[in-house]
Parts: sequence; structure tokens; C-alpha cells
Amino acid sequence: RDVPGDWSSDVCSSDLLNHLKRSLMLMLTLLKKVTIPALALLLSSMAFADKPGGTYKFDTKGTHQFVMFKISHLGYSWLYGQFNDFTGDFTVDAENPENSQVNATIQTASVDSNHAERDKHLRGDDFLDVDEYPTATFKSTNIEKTGEKTAKITGDFTLHGVTKPVTLDAKLIGYGDDPWGGYRMGLEASTTLTLSDFGITKDLGPASETVDIIISVEGIKQ
Repeated sequence: RDVPGDWSSDVCSSDLLNHLKRSLMLMLTLLKKVTIPALALLLSSMAFADKPGGTYKFDTKGTHQFVMFKISHLGYSWLYGQFNDFTGDFTVDAENPENSQVNATIQTASVDSNHAERDKHLRGDDFLDVDEYPTATFKSTNIEKTGEKTAKITGDFTLHGVTKPVTLDAKLIGYGDDPWGGYRMGLEASTTLTLSDFGITKDLGPASETVDIIISVEGIKQ
């Protein structure tokens, strides 16, 4: 005899429902085994990327670092130059940025204004007096975070045998993995110095009493 249509439909629906339940349970089991460890790994890598603490040395080998200056010439134009030889490092405290530190040492004889005779004059006792004062140094004493990627870095700056507190307006440019298996961070900073504050009293006219300093460095995590 034929099975009544309604009873046959109920049996088929029940079998289909049980099959769907078993398939769903299998999928959930697989997701737990595969997705949770992968998710944990992803979250841990994200946490590391968001907190790139550690010590970074300036990239002297790749020369991804610059200490530049500009000073007015008679009030008519800007004279630009840089120091080609300097080293340094910075230590980042990701949890407490105010505890971070910056250190740098500049070889003053490496001054380069793209003019040999002028550079010779700058190295002499009218200005840098590099024989007597071969280095200029900066050592941070306080860091104040002013924004998500900005800070004021105050430190002791020694130039021409004189040490004075100087504040740099600093900005975080970026950080992350490099193509060679390392980890890098880039910073930029600027300040303005009054030459006479550091015993450089050569009269260059009222427009040239101050010099702007621009610093751009890329550090490699140690």
C-alpha cells in the first residue's frame, strides 16, 4: 500500500533536520580548532604592532637620518646645510611614553653647506671651532606627549662647549616591519637655537641671530 503523503513528508523533514544539525556541529568543531588559534595569533601580533617598545639605533649604515639647519643670509634668502656624521638612539616606553629617552652625538667637523670655503669657515673658531669642540650632544631629560603622534622632547644640548636646555617639537612618522626582517621607527623633530646662547657671537646681522634645526631619523629596533 502507498504510504500516506503527510507521514512520508514528516519522516523526510525529520531526517533532513538531523542531517543539518550534525553538519552544523561538525562545522563548529572545525572552526574552534582552526579559527581560535589563528585569531589568538592575529590579536597578539596586533598588540605588538600597537606597542612597539624597545631601543632603536639610528640607521647610520643606510643613512636614513638627517640633521639639517637653515639660517637667514642677510634677510634675503635661506642658507641650508647639514651634518653628515652623527649617531644616536632612542628608547620607546610604549606603556608610558613620558619615560622614553633620546640620545644623539654629532661630529661637528662633518658640517656641509655645499661650499668648501664656507664649510672651512664654519669649522673655524668664528663658529663651531671643531678642533676645540669636536662633538655636539643631546640627551633628553623630559618628554611630554602633546597628541597621538606628537610630543615635546626637552633635553640638555651641548654645542661649542656650552650646555643649555632645548625643546624639540617631535612627530612620530611611522613604524613597522622592514623587508630585511627588522623593525623600524621614524621620527622628525625641529627647534630654533640662538647662536649667542652657545657662545657663537660672530656678527652676521640681526636676521641671522638664530638657526633652525630640522632632524629626521629612522631607527632600527635592537
